[in-house]
Amino acid sequence: MAVMPVDRSDPRPLHSQVSDVLRAQIQDHTIAPGETLPSEAALRERFGVSRSVVRQALSTLEDEGVVRRPHGRAAVAAVRAEHHRLVQRVTGLFDQFSAEGLTLSTKVVSLDPVRSGVPSAEEHLGTRSLLRLERVRSVDGDPLSYVRTWLPADRFAGLDARMLTDSSLHRLMESRFGVVPSGGRRQVRAVPADPGIARELGVPENSPLLLLEGGTFDRSGAPVEWFESWHRSDRVVFDIEAAGSTEQVNIAPGPSLTRPDRSRAQALDTSTDTGTDTGLERALSLVDELRSELDRLRG
Repeated sequence: MAVMPVDRSDPRPLHSQVSDVLRAQIQDHTIAPGETLPSEAALRERFGVSRSVVRQALSTLEDEGVVRRPHGRAAVAAVRAEHHRLVQRVTGLFDQFSAEGLTLSTKVVSLDPVRSGVPSAEEHLGTRSLLRLERVRSVDGDPLSYVRTWLPADRFAGLDARMLTDSSLHRLMESRFGVVPSGGRRQVRAVPADPGIARELGVPENSPLLLLEGGTFDRSGAPVEWFESWHRSDRVVFDIEAAGSTEQVNIAPGPSLTRPDRSRAQALDTSTDTGTDTGLERALSLVDELRSELDRLRG
């Protein structure tokens, strides 16, 4: 490691400067989880401080759970615990973690009315009059996910950011607005962290994140939210429950095939010379054949 003497004009104590540098290097994986830190002698030389300063800095990091100090050995960067969430549960991260005895804190970054959103949010919610809510979810001060949620503005008029600090959006929907989230579709993708989200989650830019996104409906089938939730891939694991007795395989054409919008219908009407209709019919026929074959196998 390069020599990095402390700034003696800095009003912060010397041990705080040393612990801040080491903490940052552990968080950005310059020092990887499980890796042994330099010896006390090496750290003294690197920072130009006394042994007592180094020991105090390491003690601070140990108290925070950032390092472990096995007896008679050099400090080791702690391996952070993984947190698991069930992808197929409608209940949000707050309720799942609460059930496990974990306290999930929520910082509201912004809550703003907007006249448009991402196309998927507008399509799901059926309106361009939206509320855009952005939050950071953390456990023990350690950021785990960044959540961007789109809500229909007319349905959640009066929603205030203060209501959502360290609380569950879904619980608030039910208690304050009489809306009970009950179903929806989810998908997971691996994506790089953009600069803003990387900063909020305390990870390097372009670090791999797990993006969980989807829409939620209430008991009547009306849409209530569209969300995009970026999770730290080094801290969060998505679990999927599978049961052979209830396994179902559903194969069907997507909405864009079975219920084309007007512009798509017009495109199909004007593209018969290119064989588009024939391709659509062939796709639908293939779906029927696959469904029949699955019925035969299950029988």
